[in-house]
Amino acid sequence: MYINNEDFDKWMEKLSKKLSEIGKDLKSLINTNDVFDKDEKLLDNQDLAFLLKVSYRTLQRYRSNGVLPFFKIGHKTYYRAEDIRSFVREHCDFRTFQQFDKATSNPMKTTEGGV
Repeated sequence: MYINNEDFDKWMEKLSKKLSEIGKDLKSLINTNDVFDKDEKLLDNQDLAFLLKVSYRTLQRYRSNGVLPFFKIGHKTYYRAEDIRSFVREHCDFRTFQQFDKATSNPMKTTEGGV
């Protein structure tokens, strides 16, 4: 197979742009230890949809309506467990909150306090 110089240059330019994007995404992940607390738990769409027993589209609707706090790293959406606890307390029944709290609680947190 033969590729002329013009097609090759275009292909290399696309590849270079994609690698630059990946590099930016990786740079944003490097300093996450300074941003998040050691015991802070993050959930992605798959984790949260499974825990709340809702679809990805439902999570998207909550985000669009501004009732579900989230942030993105690259193209992936994440949620802080504390933000989700607040959301569940306000918008779900008590049993759902108990199930979520049990699934996301940090066992180290309770044992460190001496309780």
